Amino acid sequence: MAGCNCGQEKTIIITACSGAANTGLLADQVARKLRAEKVGSMICLAALGAELSGYVESARASDRNIVIDGCPVACGAKIFQKLGLKYEGYVMTDYGAEKGKTEITQALIDDVGTRVAADIGSKRD
Repeated sequence: MAGCNCGQEKTIIITACSGAANTGLLADQVARKLRAEKVGSMICLAALGAELSGYVESARASDRNIVIDGCPVACGAKIFQKLGLKYEGYVMTDYGAEKGKTEITQALIDDVGTRVAADIGSKRD
């Protein structure tokens, strides 16, 4: 059918908090796991916060922007809101990590990464 994008891969961009807390580390590591598993590609959240035009345009052109924040302060989500960009937000404390308390292990990264990937997949068009 003319103009149909049926079966075409959608562009997914992943950004992550890499804040100073343990939950920021978890957000960053989960994002890297998702990139390695080809859920999407990563761009730099700090570059978006700095409003660097190439990064902003990449996020604007993306079909889906996945923002992984460490905690409910949601710095990543706030950057997207400030720039008027669409996004889906995932917060590591919603996955059981306690800010300042939970040790970030490979097992935790794997578990949370799998759960976030499943949540992302459940929202596909």
